[in-house]
Amino acid sequence: MKKILIITLLLMTSACSKEAVTADVALETEDQKTLYAIGMIISDQLQAFALSEEELAPIVQGMMDGIKGKDAQVDMAIYEARINEMISERSAIVAKKEAAASDSYLKQFEGDESILRTDSGALIKMLEEGSGDLPIASDTVMVHYEGTLIDGTVFDSSLSRGSPATFPLSGVIPCWTEGLQKIKVGGKAQLICPSDTAYGDRGAPPKIGPGATLIFEVNLIEIK
Repeated sequence: MKKILIITLLLMTSACSKEAVTADVALETEDQKTLYAIGMIISDQLQAFALSEEELAPIVQGMMDGIKGKDAQVDMAIYEARINEMISERSAIVAKKEAAASDSYLKQFEGDESILRTDSGALIKMLEEGSGDLPIASDTVMVHYEGTLIDGTVFDSSLSRGSPATFPLSGVIPCWTEGLQKIKVGGKAQLICPSDTAYGDRGAPPKIGPGATLIFEVNLIEIK
């Protein structure tokens, strides 16, 4: 992570004032747009820290000191090692908040007899019954799907890419491994995946945060 950050930060910044780095800029030239894209990549790398707006200032200060060749204001041997500790601490905080939101979201399905529940705790709501075979855990399947967070944000979609996904059921999250075995070929279902059936407290940054419950609409096209 450090190597990637150093490369992208050197590309993005120049010997300018802190105010120029943090101010909004017009994206008029191709270089400006490219530099903006680099900034977006950096922001993805920093998602795990769950930074507040105020916490961006020390990051910018560290960038500027490094680019200007100044000595570090902290013992880098100590604080480089502290980075992973901070990620773990921040991830736990985010996961706790996400767990509370997920619990509230999942309560709406309590007592819903149309919902199937897998051994791991995933929820399956059948949308369209298929007429083909049911896959088993050792099968490879072809599906179209769209994945969203509980707030409706789409984080992945084979539909938007215009190409179905093919994968072994043994190589995906438990929610998918178990859930797809309940869908016949040609069928469509909503898979509701509590975090412990998906990516757990580690999440899958930058789009899936720690402790996130995920919702997938999946159409099983074929058992390969």
